[in-house]
Amino acid sequence: QVQLVESGGGPVQAGDSLRLSCVLSGGTFVSYSMAWFRQAPDEEREFVSGITWNGDRTLYSDSVKGRFTISRDNSKNTVYLQMNNLEPVDTATYSCAALYSIVVVTAIEDYDYWGQGTKVTVSS
Repeated sequence: QVQLVESGGGPVQAGDSLRLSCVLSGGTFVSYSMAWFRQAPDEEREFVSGITWNGDRTLYSDSVKGRFTISRDNSKNTVYLQMNNLEPVDTATYSCAALYSIVVVTAIEDYDYWGQGTKVTVSS
């Protein structure tokens, strides 16, 4: 059974940086494209960023492009989300997701496995 565990969230000030991590266990990491989604209070879950199994393609939402960077270390079964210049609107619970595919997509319903999430709170 594939499990995803996120870490790295917390309270920060606007302009600060955070790096989220997500470790996959119970499966072959390189078989999965990985993504980060977020859900703010009273909002729908939204796609943030995604990466193919070998990192040759990445996707970003317009709201984070240029500030966030997704990466993965296949030797550690881990995907990262480096978040720079955080803004209060980035406040949300961030979840990683795994898709058993060589492509990366933005649709929530396509992902096979989800983590529990890590909360990020950005104050002004």
